[in-house]
Amino acid sequence: MSSLEERDVGVAAAPGSSSAGLGVGAVGAAVEAVAGVAAMQEDVGIRREGPEPDPDAPPKKRVRIQEGESGKLEERLYSVLCCTVCLDLPKASVYQCTNGHLMCAGCFIHLLADSRLKEEQATCPNCRCEISKNLCCRNLAVEKAVSELPTDCTFCLKQFPRSSLERHQKEECQDRVTQCKYKRIGCPWQGPFHELPAHESECSHPTKTGTELMGILGEMDQSHRRDTQLYNSIFGLLCYEKIGFTEVQFRPYRTDDFITRLYYETPRFTVLNQTWVLKARVNDSERNPNLSCKRTLSFQLILKSKVNSALECSFLLLKGPYDDVRIKPVIYHHSFSNDTNETDYVPLPISDSVECNKLLAAKNINLRLFIFQVQK
Repeated sequence: MSSLEERDVGVAAAPGSSSAGLGVGAVGAAVEAVAGVAAMQEDVGIRREGPEPDPDAPPKKRVRIQEGESGKLEERLYSVLCCTVCLDLPKASVYQCTNGHLMCAGCFIHLLADSRLKEEQATCPNCRCEISKNLCCRNLAVEKAVSELPTDCTFCLKQFPRSSLERHQKEECQDRVTQCKYKRIGCPWQGPFHELPAHESECSHPTKTGTELMGILGEMDQSHRRDTQLYNSIFGLLCYEKIGFTEVQFRPYRTDDFITRLYYETPRFTVLNQTWVLKARVNDSERNPNLSCKRTLSFQLILKSKVNSALECSFLLLKGPYDDVRIKPVIYHHSFSNDTNETDYVPLPISDSVECNKLLAAKNINLRLFIFQVQK
């Protein structure tokens, strides 16, 4: 009997007596259940509804669809094109090992950084072949394919191709989070874009007195003063008579302790007719930095030359000309002499642990050092 005939029998015999109706009714119920599941799948494909996920909850790996299981084309492609580490679709660059297993840029960099901290060779989590920036390459075809797959808008939950999602979320989505135009005078409101006109028409900040606004603007000016002070300090240093800069390359080394620790050191270099060395360490020489989610780098400047008098200097590190790491400029000061030829370890002002992993994953860390000698 064909599946169509079985459905017809199930529908016709459902109102009948219980002698043979139990089996036929079960078939009918199963057909209805399958139809219900299919309808639910279509609804989910159009719009996913439900409570918003907890932003503080740890990320969960997506479950792969097993080979042979049915599903929408994009769901089947999801399981083929996803990262082998986090099982999520890559948002930017896609790297592959020599056997073709895919890794998103974040997971790839994290694997290289972990191997550096643990003094091990980084390997593909799928086939265990060696991976490095030289052995792995980007897969442009996968990157373009992923950019065409649909994904949910964070705000309205509608689906769009990944290539157009960023523009939609920044410019077009009516549910995107926006801020009041009176933020410049202290209005803290933020909410969906479609509620913005109603809020601005009722916002109380335009009607505040001058005294109230002066208090709000005074607090806002503090952060601007800090930025202005930094740039003025840099411009002031550029007026010094003796200024030197050079490209420095930190190379990874291990201590000779029973429990070895990773540190970085540059070859000797000459600036302002003096010989210098830079050292850096991870998480202030924490015992097991590979077990920490938060990673930092700190560095110290060491004067190797002998000097006749104190050498008062200001210095700062910036990213090198060919690196993409984000470093916020911070000016440090120290008076060098034969007795105080080393500065304390000071933080390398990178933005977060992601930037730190970029540096750890690199074979060497390339930065640019500026030294300004203070005239007495």
